[in-house]
Amino acid sequence: MKLALQLRKEGQLKESNERFLRLVKESPEDPQLNYQLAWSFDVLGLEAEAVAFYEKSITSGLQGKDLEGALLGLGSAYRALSEYEKSEATLLKGIELFPENHAMKAFYAMVLYNLGRHQEAMAFLLKGLAVTSSDPSIQAYKRAIEFYSDKLDEVWK
Repeated sequence: MKLALQLRKEGQLKESNERFLRLVKESPEDPQLNYQLAWSFDVLGLEAEAVAFYEKSITSGLQGKDLEGALLGLGSAYRALSEYEKSEATLLKGIELFPENHAMKAFYAMVLYNLGRHQEAMAFLLKGLAVTSSDPSIQAYKRAIEFYSDKLDEVWK
């Protein structure tokens, strides 16, 4: 596995993927190997191939940061494949388990957009911007951005 990870780090993505494929064939129930193989398909732009391995890694007991990455990867892959309901459910599970992961929330906003729920998507993005940005001009208006994030259609006269 170390060699496969090193190959990926060096940009030898296809070689890394082939090595992970061999490793998963030898240990098909290993959650870490399934996760790494899914990731290797993902970085090759092969989301459809990644899905089954993300799913297997999660159901096989992946934990911690790797589970966090697998939920984000799976939710993103589902979205890219236009499986929006599956994406939403996966990303919501990820947000529930890892509420501080703002990338997960950004991907969730994307799937809300795909589902036609534009107001919810904007609210997630604006709240995330207010919380994560270190830009002084954003921070100066943080409270206002948070306040208006879910009131975009309201008018005050």
